[in-house]
Amino acid sequence: MRARTHTRSHPATTGAVDIRLPWWALALPALAFVALLALILNPTDAHAASGDPAVTQLFAYVQQFMAR
Repeated sequence: MRARTHTRSHPATTGAVDIRLPWWALALPALAFVALLALILNPTDAHAASGDPAVTQLFAYVQQFMAR
């Protein structure tokens, strides 16, 4: 027994691709690129964050716990 196939009266696509991006989809990567480029060009502004003693102690505790 064969199943019927339905034919479309209009084409599924018109041949043109219509893709629209929101403004932030282009602005955010551009902003991130500019920020990283600024850090590369002037590395003296890129300071390493000082570790919080509580976080450091927590990592040391976890490391000792895992070593047991």
